[in-house]
Amino acid sequence: MNQNWHGTLIRHLLLLLTVCLLAGLVSGYYGASLALGLGLYLAWTLKQLLRLHEWLRLYKPDEPPPDGYGLWGEVFDSIYHLQRRDQRVRGRLQAVIDRVQESTAALRDAVIMLDSDGNLEWWNRAAETLLGLKTPQDSGQPVTNLVRHPRFKEYFDVGNYHEPLEIPSPINDRVRVQLLITRYGNNEHLMLVRDVTRIHQLEQMRKDFVANVSHELRTPLTVISGYLETLLDNVEDVNPRWVRALQQMHQQGARMQTLLNDLLLLAKLEATDYPSDNLPVKVDSLLQTIQSDARALSGPRNQQISLEADASLYLKGSETELRSAFSNLIFNAVKYTPDNGQIRIRWWGDERGAYLSVQDSGIGIDPKHIPRLTERFYRVDSSRASNTGGTGLGLAIVKHVLIRHRARLEISSVPGHGSTFTCHFAPVQTVSRLSANTTSGARD
Repeated sequence: MNQNWHGTLIRHLLLLLTVCLLAGLVSGYYGASLALGLGLYLAWTLKQLLRLHEWLRLYKPDEPPPDGYGLWGEVFDSIYHLQRRDQRVRGRLQAVIDRVQESTAALRDAVIMLDSDGNLEWWNRAAETLLGLKTPQDSGQPVTNLVRHPRFKEYFDVGNYHEPLEIPSPINDRVRVQLLITRYGNNEHLMLVRDVTRIHQLEQMRKDFVANVSHELRTPLTVISGYLETLLDNVEDVNPRWVRALQQMHQQGARMQTLLNDLLLLAKLEATDYPSDNLPVKVDSLLQTIQSDARALSGPRNQQISLEADASLYLKGSETELRSAFSNLIFNAVKYTPDNGQIRIRWWGDERGAYLSVQDSGIGIDPKHIPRLTERFYRVDSSRASNTGGTGLGLAIVKHVLIRHRARLEISSVPGHGSTFTCHFAPVQTVSRLSANTTSGARD
Protein backbone atom coordinates (compact mmCIF):
# COMPACT_ATOMS: atom_id res chain seq x y z
CA MET A 1 0.00 0.00 0.00
CA ASN A 2 1.45 3.35 -1.07
CA GLN A 3 1.40 5.81 1.86
CA ASN A 4 2.64 8.81 -0.20
CA TRP A 5 -0.77 10.46 -0.38
CA HIS A 6 0.75 13.82 -1.24
CA GLY A 7 2.35 12.45 -4.41
CA THR A 8 -0.80 10.52 -5.33
CA LEU A 9 -2.94 13.66 -4.97
CA ILE A 10 -0.57 15.66 -7.17
CA ARG A 11 -0.65 12.97 -9.85
CA HIS A 12 -4.49 12.93 -9.77
CA LEU A 13 -4.65 16.70 -10.15
CA LEU A 14 -2.13 16.70 -13.00
CA LEU A 15 -4.13 13.98 -14.77
CA LEU A 16 -7.38 15.95 -14.26
CA LEU A 17 -5.81 19.15 -15.63
CA THR A 18 -4.40 17.25 -18.64
CA VAL A 19 -7.81 15.76 -19.49
CA CYS A 20 -9.54 19.16 -19.08
CA LEU A 21 -6.96 20.85 -21.33
CA LEU A 22 -7.37 18.19 -24.02
CA ALA A 23 -11.17 18.57 -23.82
CA GLY A 24 -10.78 22.36 -24.09
CA LEU A 25 -8.45 21.97 -27.04
CA VAL A 26 -11.03 19.82 -28.86
CA SER A 27 -14.07 21.96 -27.94
CA GLY A 28 -12.37 25.35 -27.79
CA TYR A 29 -13.88 26.08 -24.35
CA TYR A 30 -10.97 25.80 -21.94
CA GLY A 31 -12.70 27.45 -18.95
CA ALA A 32 -15.91 25.42 -19.28
CA SER A 33 -13.92 22.18 -19.68
CA LEU A 34 -11.85 22.95 -16.59
CA ALA A 35 -14.92 23.86 -14.51
CA LEU A 36 -16.78 20.73 -15.67
CA GLY A 37 -13.76 18.53 -14.86
CA LEU A 38 -13.31 20.03 -11.39
CA GLY A 39 -17.06 19.67 -10.72
CA LEU A 40 -17.03 16.02 -11.71
CA TYR A 41 -13.95 15.41 -9.53
CA LEU A 42 -15.62 17.18 -6.60
CA ALA A 43 -18.77 15.11 -7.01
CA TRP A 44 -16.73 11.91 -7.10
CA THR A 45 -14.83 13.01 -3.97
CA LEU A 46 -18.10 13.77 -2.15
CA LYS A 47 -19.42 10.37 -3.10
CA GLN A 48 -16.31 8.72 -1.64
CA LEU A 49 -16.75 10.75 1.57
CA LEU A 50 -20.35 9.56 1.83
CA ARG A 51 -19.20 5.96 1.35
CA LEU A 52 -16.55 6.41 4.05
CA HIS A 53 -19.09 7.93 6.46
CA GLU A 54 -21.60 5.17 5.84
CA TRP A 55 -18.95 2.48 6.31
CA LEU A 56 -17.75 3.96 9.57
CA ARG A 57 -21.33 4.48 10.83
CA LEU A 58 -22.31 0.90 10.10
CA TYR A 59 -18.91 -0.55 10.90
CA LYS A 60 -18.74 -4.30 11.53
CA PRO A 61 -15.47 -5.91 12.61
CA ASP A 62 -15.52 -8.64 9.95
CA GLU A 63 -16.70 -6.41 7.10
CA PRO A 64 -13.97 -5.49 4.58
CA PRO A 65 -13.56 -1.85 3.50
CA PRO A 66 -15.39 -0.52 0.39
CA ASP A 67 -13.64 -0.78 -2.95
CA GLY A 68 -11.86 2.40 -3.85
CA TYR A 69 -9.65 3.79 -6.58
CA GLY A 70 -6.39 5.64 -6.16
CA LEU A 71 -6.18 7.92 -3.16
CA TRP A 72 -9.53 6.85 -1.70
CA GLY A 73 -8.60 3.20 -1.98
CA GLU A 74 -5.52 3.91 0.12
CA VAL A 75 -7.64 5.86 2.64
CA PHE A 76 -10.08 2.95 3.00
CA ASP A 77 -7.27 0.42 3.36
CA SER A 78 -5.36 2.55 5.89
CA ILE A 79 -8.42 3.06 8.10
CA TYR A 80 -9.26 -0.64 7.86
CA HIS A 81 -5.73 -1.66 8.95
CA LEU A 82 -5.79 0.86 11.81
CA GLN A 83 -9.09 -0.59 12.99
CA ARG A 84 -7.74 -4.13 12.85
CA ARG A 85 -4.66 -3.12 14.81
CA ASP A 86 -6.83 -1.34 17.36
CA GLN A 87 -8.96 -4.48 17.69
CA ARG A 88 -5.86 -6.58 18.36
CA VAL A 89 -4.61 -4.12 21.01
CA ARG A 90 -8.05 -3.99 22.63
CA GLY A 91 -8.20 -7.75 22.61
CA ARG A 92 -4.84 -8.05 24.36
CA LEU A 93 -5.82 -5.41 26.93
CA GLN A 94 -9.16 -7.09 27.54
CA ALA A 95 -7.40 -10.41 28.01
CA VAL A 96 -5.11 -8.82 30.61
CA ILE A 97 -8.09 -7.22 32.37
CA ASP A 98 -9.95 -10.53 32.35
CA ARG A 99 -6.96 -12.32 33.88
CA VAL A 100 -6.57 -9.64 36.56
CA GLN A 101 -10.27 -9.82 37.40
CA GLU A 102 -10.20 -13.61 37.50
CA SER A 103 -7.14 -13.63 39.77
CA THR A 104 -8.54 -10.98 42.14
CA ALA A 105 -11.89 -12.73 42.21
CA ALA A 106 -10.12 -15.84 43.48
CA LEU A 107 -8.49 -13.91 46.36
CA ARG A 108 -9.79 -14.29 49.89
CA ASP A 109 -8.89 -10.66 50.51
CA ALA A 110 -11.14 -7.92 49.21
CA VAL A 111 -9.82 -5.60 46.50
CA ILE A 112 -11.73 -2.35 45.95
CA MET A 113 -10.97 0.43 43.46
CA LEU A 114 -12.09 3.96 44.36
CA ASP A 115 -11.93 7.15 42.34
CA SER A 116 -10.30 10.34 43.60
CA ASP A 117 -13.49 11.28 45.48
CA GLY A 118 -13.74 7.93 47.24
CA ASN A 119 -16.56 6.54 45.09
CA LEU A 120 -16.70 2.83 44.32
CA GLU A 121 -15.54 1.87 40.82
CA TRP A 122 -14.83 -1.88 41.01
CA TRP A 123 -14.51 -4.65 43.59
CA ASN A 124 -14.08 -8.41 43.71
CA ARG A 125 -16.35 -11.04 45.24
CA ALA A 126 -14.52 -11.04 48.57
CA ALA A 127 -15.56 -7.41 49.07
CA GLU A 128 -19.19 -8.50 48.94
CA THR A 129 -18.51 -11.13 51.62
CA LEU A 130 -16.44 -8.95 53.97
CA LEU A 131 -18.07 -5.55 53.52
CA GLY A 132 -21.49 -6.41 52.09
CA LEU A 133 -21.05 -4.52 48.82
CA LYS A 134 -23.73 -5.24 46.22
CA THR A 135 -23.34 -5.37 42.46
CA PRO A 136 -24.28 -3.24 40.56
CA GLN A 137 -26.33 -0.92 42.80
CA ASP A 138 -23.38 0.19 44.95
CA SER A 139 -21.27 1.25 41.98
CA GLY A 140 -20.51 4.99 42.17
CA GLN A 141 -21.50 5.23 45.83
CA PRO A 142 -19.11 6.87 48.35
CA VAL A 143 -17.33 4.17 50.31
CA THR A 144 -17.94 6.07 53.57
CA ASN A 145 -21.71 5.65 53.00
CA LEU A 146 -21.34 1.87 52.92
CA VAL A 147 -18.64 1.42 55.60
CA ARG A 148 -20.14 3.61 58.30
CA HIS A 149 -17.80 2.93 61.19
CA PRO A 150 -16.69 6.32 62.61
CA ARG A 151 -13.04 5.25 62.80
CA PHE A 152 -13.07 4.39 59.09
CA LYS A 153 -14.57 7.73 58.10
CA GLU A 154 -11.93 9.52 60.16
CA TYR A 155 -9.19 7.29 58.70
CA PHE A 156 -10.33 7.95 55.13
CA ASP A 157 -10.81 11.71 55.56
CA VAL A 158 -7.47 12.30 57.27
CA GLY A 159 -5.66 10.57 54.40
CA ASN A 160 -2.79 9.18 56.47
CA TYR A 161 -2.65 5.60 55.20
CA HIS A 162 0.77 4.57 56.53
CA GLU A 163 -0.82 2.18 59.03
CA PRO A 164 -3.74 -0.22 58.41
CA LEU A 165 -7.06 0.18 60.22
CA GLU A 166 -8.83 -2.65 62.04
CA ILE A 167 -12.61 -2.43 62.55
CA PRO A 168 -15.59 -4.80 62.82
CA SER A 169 -17.14 -5.89 59.53
CA PRO A 170 -20.17 -3.75 58.54
CA ILE A 171 -22.27 -6.90 58.09
CA ASN A 172 -21.06 -8.97 61.06
CA ASP A 173 -19.73 -7.53 64.32
CA ARG A 174 -18.04 -10.84 65.15
CA VAL A 175 -15.80 -10.55 62.10
CA ARG A 176 -12.80 -8.22 62.30
CA VAL A 177 -11.38 -6.77 59.10
CA GLN A 178 -8.16 -4.90 58.43
CA LEU A 179 -8.19 -2.15 55.79
CA LEU A 180 -5.20 -0.70 54.00
CA ILE A 181 -5.54 2.09 51.43
CA THR A 182 -2.96 2.96 48.77
CA ARG A 183 -3.09 5.92 46.41
CA TYR A 184 -2.27 5.45 42.73
CA GLY A 185 -2.78 7.13 39.36
CA ASN A 186 -4.65 10.44 39.51
CA ASN A 187 -5.19 10.36 43.30
CA GLU A 188 -7.35 7.24 43.00
CA HIS A 189 -7.47 4.73 45.84
CA LEU A 190 -6.91 1.00 46.04
CA MET A 191 -8.35 -0.49 49.22
CA LEU A 192 -7.33 -3.95 50.43
CA VAL A 193 -9.45 -5.66 53.09
CA ARG A 194 -8.57 -8.90 54.87
CA ASP A 195 -10.25 -11.01 57.53
CA VAL A 196 -8.16 -10.84 60.73
CA THR A 197 -10.74 -12.34 63.08
CA ARG A 198 -8.49 -15.21 64.11
CA ILE A 199 -5.53 -12.91 64.71
CA HIS A 200 -7.77 -10.54 66.67
CA GLN A 201 -9.03 -13.40 68.84
CA LEU A 202 -5.49 -14.57 69.59
CA GLU A 203 -4.43 -11.02 70.40
CA GLN A 204 -7.44 -10.63 72.68
CA MET A 205 -6.54 -13.90 74.43
CA ARG A 206 -3.03 -12.58 74.98
CA LYS A 207 -4.33 -9.30 76.39
CA ASP A 208 -6.77 -11.09 78.70
CA PHE A 209 -4.05 -13.45 79.89
CA VAL A 210 -1.62 -10.64 80.66
CA ALA A 211 -4.32 -8.59 82.40
CA ASN A 212 -5.57 -11.53 84.47
CA VAL A 213 -2.10 -12.71 85.50
CA SER A 214 -1.04 -9.16 86.37
CA HIS A 215 -4.18 -8.70 88.47
CA GLU A 216 -3.73 -12.02 90.27
CA LEU A 217 -0.08 -11.30 91.06
CA ARG A 218 -0.83 -8.00 92.74
CA THR A 219 -2.25 -9.55 95.92
CA PRO A 220 0.62 -11.95 96.75
CA LEU A 221 3.15 -9.29 95.76
CA THR A 222 1.47 -6.79 98.07
CA VAL A 223 1.62 -9.30 100.93
CA ILE A 224 5.31 -10.04 100.31
CA SER A 225 6.16 -6.34 100.06
CA GLY A 226 4.23 -5.64 103.27
CA TYR A 227 6.16 -8.22 105.27
CA LEU A 228 9.46 -6.97 103.81
CA GLU A 229 8.62 -3.41 104.86
CA THR A 230 7.74 -4.65 108.34
CA LEU A 231 11.06 -6.45 108.65
CA LEU A 232 12.98 -3.43 107.40
CA ASP A 233 11.14 -1.15 109.83
CA ASN A 234 12.42 -3.39 112.60
CA VAL A 235 15.85 -3.91 111.13
CA GLU A 236 17.52 -3.80 114.54
CA ASP A 237 15.74 -7.07 115.40
CA VAL A 238 16.97 -8.76 112.20
CA ASN A 239 20.20 -10.67 111.83
CA PRO A 240 22.64 -8.19 110.18
CA ARG A 241 23.51 -10.79 107.55
CA TRP A 242 19.91 -10.57 106.23
CA VAL A 243 19.62 -6.78 106.03
CA ARG A 244 21.17 -6.41 102.55
CA ALA A 245 19.13 -9.35 101.21
CA LEU A 246 15.91 -7.84 102.58
CA GLN A 247 16.73 -4.48 101.03
CA GLN A 248 17.35 -6.04 97.62
CA MET A 249 14.15 -8.09 97.89
CA HIS A 250 12.18 -4.97 98.76
CA GLN A 251 13.77 -3.09 95.84
CA GLN A 252 12.95 -5.86 93.36
CA GLY A 253 9.43 -6.15 94.77
CA ALA A 254 8.89 -2.46 94.11
CA ARG A 255 10.17 -2.96 90.59
CA MET A 256 7.77 -5.87 90.06
CA GLN A 257 4.93 -3.70 91.40
CA THR A 258 5.81 -1.01 88.85
CA LEU A 259 5.86 -3.61 86.09
CA LEU A 260 2.43 -4.96 87.08
CA ASN A 261 1.00 -1.45 87.21
CA ASP A 262 2.31 -0.75 83.71
CA LEU A 263 0.87 -4.03 82.37
CA LEU A 264 -2.53 -3.29 83.91
CA LEU A 265 -2.45 0.24 82.47
CA LEU A 266 -1.67 -1.15 79.02
CA ALA A 267 -4.54 -3.63 79.31
CA LYS A 268 -6.86 -0.78 80.24
CA LEU A 269 -5.68 1.34 77.32
CA GLU A 270 -6.20 -1.52 74.87
CA ALA A 271 -9.71 -2.28 76.13
CA THR A 272 -11.35 0.69 74.36
CA ASP A 273 -10.64 2.93 71.38
CA TYR A 274 -11.37 6.27 73.01
CA PRO A 275 -10.70 7.72 76.50
CA SER A 276 -13.79 7.71 78.73
CA ASP A 277 -13.30 11.38 79.69
CA ASN A 278 -12.82 13.51 76.60
CA LEU A 279 -12.57 16.95 78.21
CA PRO A 280 -10.29 19.95 77.61
CA VAL A 281 -6.97 19.50 79.40
CA LYS A 282 -4.82 22.50 80.36
CA VAL A 283 -1.59 21.08 78.99
CA ASP A 284 0.74 23.87 80.13
CA SER A 285 -0.21 23.34 83.81
CA LEU A 286 0.13 19.57 83.38
CA LEU A 287 3.62 20.00 81.91
CA GLN A 288 4.66 22.34 84.70
CA THR A 289 3.78 19.65 87.25
CA ILE A 290 5.69 17.00 85.29
CA GLN A 291 8.64 19.39 84.96
CA SER A 292 8.80 19.72 88.76
CA ASP A 293 8.70 15.93 89.13
CA ALA A 294 11.45 15.60 86.51
CA ARG A 295 13.69 18.04 88.41
CA ALA A 296 13.14 16.01 91.56
CA LEU A 297 14.05 12.85 89.65
CA SER A 298 17.16 14.54 88.25
CA GLY A 299 18.27 15.49 91.78
CA PRO A 300 21.93 16.54 92.03
CA ARG A 301 22.74 15.78 88.37
CA ASN A 302 22.44 19.48 87.47
CA GLN A 303 20.38 18.90 84.31
CA GLN A 304 18.75 21.94 82.70
CA ILE A 305 15.06 21.16 82.12
CA SER A 306 13.32 24.02 80.26
CA LEU A 307 9.63 24.33 79.32
CA GLU A 308 7.96 26.42 76.60
CA ALA A 309 4.19 25.95 76.52
CA ASP A 310 1.34 27.79 74.80
CA ALA A 311 -1.05 28.51 77.68
CA SER A 312 -3.94 29.18 75.28
CA LEU A 313 -3.78 25.73 73.67
CA TYR A 314 -5.85 23.01 75.32
CA LEU A 315 -6.19 19.34 74.36
CA LYS A 316 -9.33 17.20 74.44
CA GLY A 317 -8.78 13.89 76.16
CA SER A 318 -8.03 12.15 79.43
CA GLU A 319 -5.73 14.12 81.73
CA THR A 320 -4.69 10.93 83.55
CA GLU A 321 -3.67 9.17 80.34
CA LEU A 322 -1.92 12.24 78.95
CA ARG A 323 -0.03 12.68 82.22
CA SER A 324 1.17 9.07 81.98
CA ALA A 325 2.34 9.47 78.37
CA PHE A 326 4.04 12.85 78.85
CA SER A 327 5.69 11.68 82.09
CA ASN A 328 7.15 8.63 80.39
CA LEU A 329 8.71 10.75 77.64
CA ILE A 330 10.13 13.38 79.99
CA PHE A 331 11.36 10.94 82.65
CA ASN A 332 13.07 8.86 79.93
CA ALA A 333 14.88 12.01 78.82
CA VAL A 334 16.05 12.57 82.40
CA LYS A 335 17.24 8.96 82.77
CA TYR A 336 19.22 8.85 79.51
CA THR A 337 20.69 12.37 79.57
CA PRO A 338 24.12 12.69 81.26
CA ASP A 339 24.88 15.04 84.12
CA ASN A 340 24.79 18.76 83.20
CA GLY A 341 22.80 17.85 80.07
CA GLN A 342 19.90 19.80 78.60
CA ILE A 343 16.25 18.75 78.22
CA ARG A 344 13.87 21.00 76.31
CA ILE A 345 10.08 20.55 76.53
CA ARG A 346 7.85 22.42 74.04
CA TRP A 347 4.07 22.58 73.57
CA TRP A 348 2.73 24.52 70.57
CA GLY A 349 0.21 24.34 67.74
CA ASP A 350 -0.40 25.31 64.12
CA GLU A 351 -2.99 24.69 61.40
CA ARG A 352 -2.03 20.99 61.29
CA GLY A 353 -2.68 20.37 64.99
CA ALA A 354 -0.79 20.48 68.29
CA TYR A 355 2.69 19.24 69.16
CA LEU A 356 4.57 18.18 72.27
CA SER A 357 8.30 17.69 71.80
CA VAL A 358 10.85 16.44 74.31
CA GLN A 359 14.41 17.08 73.16
CA ASP A 360 17.44 15.88 75.11
CA SER A 361 21.21 15.98 74.75
CA GLY A 362 21.59 12.36 75.75
CA ILE A 363 23.37 9.41 74.22
CA GLY A 364 21.01 9.12 71.24
CA ILE A 365 19.59 6.04 69.55
CA ASP A 366 20.87 4.09 66.57
CA PRO A 367 18.39 4.51 63.65
CA LYS A 368 17.93 0.73 63.31
CA HIS A 369 16.25 0.62 66.74
CA ILE A 370 13.79 3.49 66.21
CA PRO A 371 11.02 1.50 64.41
CA ARG A 372 10.83 -0.96 67.33
CA LEU A 373 11.09 1.42 70.27
CA THR A 374 7.35 1.34 71.01
CA GLU A 375 7.22 -2.47 71.20
CA ARG A 376 6.63 -3.99 74.62
CA PHE A 377 9.80 -4.84 76.52
CA TYR A 378 12.01 -3.78 73.59
CA ARG A 379 15.27 -2.36 74.86
CA VAL A 380 18.15 -0.90 72.89
CA ASP A 381 20.54 -1.96 75.64
CA SER A 382 19.14 -4.33 78.26
CA SER A 383 21.94 -3.62 80.73
CA ARG A 384 21.36 0.12 80.54
CA ALA A 385 17.60 -0.34 80.98
CA SER A 386 18.20 -2.42 84.09
CA ASN A 387 20.45 0.27 85.54
CA THR A 388 17.78 2.94 85.04
CA GLY A 389 15.04 0.78 86.52
CA GLY A 390 12.89 0.80 83.36
CA THR A 391 10.24 -1.83 82.64
CA GLY A 392 10.45 -1.61 78.84
CA LEU A 393 6.76 -0.60 78.68
CA GLY A 394 7.01 3.19 78.85
CA LEU A 395 7.00 3.93 75.12
CA ALA A 396 4.37 1.24 74.52
CA ILE A 397 2.12 3.12 76.95
CA VAL A 398 2.91 6.38 75.14
CA LYS A 399 1.99 4.81 71.80
CA HIS A 400 -1.39 3.50 73.01
CA VAL A 401 -2.30 6.77 74.75
CA LEU A 402 -1.53 8.69 71.55
CA ILE A 403 -3.56 6.28 69.43
CA ARG A 404 -6.55 6.79 71.74
CA HIS A 405 -6.11 10.57 71.38
CA ARG A 406 -5.79 10.44 67.58
CA ALA A 407 -2.11 11.30 67.62
CA ARG A 408 1.16 9.76 66.51
CA LEU A 409 4.71 9.62 67.87
CA GLU A 410 7.62 10.81 65.75
CA ILE A 411 11.18 9.95 66.82
CA SER A 412 14.39 11.45 65.52
CA SER A 413 17.81 10.77 66.99
CA VAL A 414 21.53 11.03 66.25
CA PRO A 415 23.81 8.77 68.29
CA GLY A 416 25.94 10.88 70.59
CA HIS A 417 23.88 14.04 69.99
CA GLY A 418 20.55 13.33 71.68
CA SER A 419 16.99 12.47 70.67
CA THR A 420 13.71 14.25 70.01
CA PHE A 421 10.32 12.65 70.69
CA THR A 422 7.38 14.56 69.17
CA CYS A 423 3.68 13.86 69.76
CA HIS A 424 1.54 15.19 66.90
CA PHE A 425 -2.14 15.63 67.76
CA ALA A 426 -4.72 16.05 64.99
CA PRO A 427 -6.57 19.41 64.80
CA VAL A 428 -9.82 17.74 65.97
CA GLN A 429 -8.20 17.10 69.38
CA THR A 430 -7.06 20.69 70.00
CA VAL A 431 -9.17 23.53 71.39
CA SER A 432 -8.44 27.13 72.32
CA ARG A 433 -8.75 28.66 75.79
CA LEU A 434 -12.13 30.19 74.86
CA SER A 435 -13.53 26.86 73.66
CA ALA A 436 -12.23 25.09 76.76
CA ASN A 437 -13.83 27.66 79.08
CA THR A 438 -17.13 27.34 77.19
CA THR A 439 -17.06 23.57 77.60
CA SER A 440 -16.29 23.85 81.32
CA GLY A 441 -19.08 26.37 81.77
CA ALA A 442 -21.54 24.04 80.04
CA ARG A 443 -20.60 21.25 82.46
CA ASP A 444 -20.99 23.54 85.49
